[in-house]
Amino acid sequence: MYRPAAFDVPRADQALDMIDRSPFGHLVSAIDGHLDGSGLPFVADRGRGVLRAHFARANPHWRRLEAASDREPAVLVIFDVANTYVSPSAYPSKAEHGRVVPTWNYEAVHVRGTVRIHDDIDWVRSLVTDLTDRREAAHVTSRGRSTPWAVTDAPPDFVDAQLRAVVGVEVEIVSIEGKRKLSQNRNEADRSGVLADLGSSPDPGDQRVAEAMRAPD
Repeated sequence: MYRPAAFDVPRADQALDMIDRSPFGHLVSAIDGHLDGSGLPFVADRGRGVLRAHFARANPHWRRLEAASDREPAVLVIFDVANTYVSPSAYPSKAEHGRVVPTWNYEAVHVRGTVRIHDDIDWVRSLVTDLTDRREAAHVTSRGRSTPWAVTDAPPDFVDAQLRAVVGVEVEIVSIEGKRKLSQNRNEADRSGVLADLGSSPDPGDQRVAEAMRAPD
């Protein structure tokens, strides 16, 4: 990932925090000349240094990974944490000299690693329970609900059938790179102008980037 110093996320724990906020990633692999990409919700296991997720059993991507000549093939997982367009009209400097152009503000994380497939219902059950508990906790907080949904709320035979329809995947993290391009290269007046513009927008993408701009580096 191209990361100018002003936009770099220097620590792995900061990049993992970004994944926790936006855990839907795209797992990309190139095996025997075949390029695959699958969008998956991930759980970051910091203690073990891995990402965990699950494929739909009908998705052929996991079979190509399992059949790869490398025992643990290399993959790239891309997390688009937040992004939005920035108009030059948001910059006070536009009125001063006009030497401004449009840009895009965003947060992203790239994880490179090796992958293992887990076609094991108990492994998948543990993953799905962990993923559900984490996301339901965030959902309850953001929606103001009092009771999160749990995997055990559904009938056991129904849950078992659903779990058999998916296959687990684990990515051992080899490297992790984070980038926060949030107008840090602009002067304070222009940055404040962008924040005010995005913060007043009804668009959820604008609001996510505004929230990221308010967060400490």
